[in-house]
Amino acid sequence: MAGSRWLVTGGVGFIGSHLCHALLARGDHVCVLDDFSDAPYPASRKRANAAALSQAFAEVKIVAGCITDRVLVDNEVARCDGVIHLAGLAGVRPSFAAPARYARVNIEGTATVLDAAQRAGHRTFVLASSSSVYGNATPLPASEDAAAIVPESPYAASKRGAELVASAMIRKTPEMRCAALRFFTVYGPRQRPEMAISSFAHAMMRGDTITMFGDGSMRRDFTHVDDIVRGIVAAIDRTPRGFRAYNLGSGAPVTLHDLLQGLERATGRKASVVRAPVPLGDVDATFADIARARAELGWSPRIALDEGLATVARWIGESAGTTSEI
Repeated sequence: MAGSRWLVTGGVGFIGSHLCHALLARGDHVCVLDDFSDAPYPASRKRANAAALSQAFAEVKIVAGCITDRVLVDNEVARCDGVIHLAGLAGVRPSFAAPARYARVNIEGTATVLDAAQRAGHRTFVLASSSSVYGNATPLPASEDAAAIVPESPYAASKRGAELVASAMIRKTPEMRCAALRFFTVYGPRQRPEMAISSFAHAMMRGDTITMFGDGSMRRDFTHVDDIVRGIVAAIDRTPRGFRAYNLGSGAPVTLHDLLQGLERATGRKASVVRAPVPLGDVDATFADIARARAELGWSPRIALDEGLATVARWIGESAGTTSEI
């Protein structure tokens, strides 16, 4: 409901910065809690996102701190009406190098923030989860009721662990509305630089060679950040009481080979590709069943891949003179 006061953890990251703009533009009040770490979204981009938010909306409050800091979290949660919990460590491949850190931030951090929200008497809590929870064992298209019990990486395990902790904790406050949103390969302007679309597009526009993992047949359900933001807003407005998981994806996966062709159309550049083995933890395919989000949240994706890739190309072109973006 417009006019609410939201704590957005991770609010100056990729998805968070887009969401905060949308909430503030519709008349909500926003407090951002973000640790401004390089994990793996660059701190320089977080600072740039924070500056852009403050310039566009003087009333936004931005607090630097970690979601595992209980005192800080309690103080900020007490000042809001609900929590949108996007903060966490992202990335499949880096999670193998720091599994304990991923578990602490993604699972303990979620428990810390949700516990504070429960003690504050809040009725709405939205949790950012991931399509990674499905792994390779879940039949596709993946539905929310399918078993998600064979994670392929510590990151995937930590996201599934956060969901399970939240689901158990909500038993104490059954009147609370808790949505776990499983994001499917989100892309768009300000995307993390190591993600395929961002890294491929930047390389193509510089004339550099692209490293493609595998033979190009891996499929991904790419979802534009604007669609994800609409899904988050739908969840805070329409999620029923109790714990509920929702897939937010395009529902139309494409191969990496087809993605490259789309990027060639968007950038006007020909891709120069070298191949490398598929890294540990990468899944063969992601493919969302979005029937639940459509029926219960009134949400469905609107942005086709070619249209979305064009927004990435425009962003790169507009930021070409800014070294932190390139």
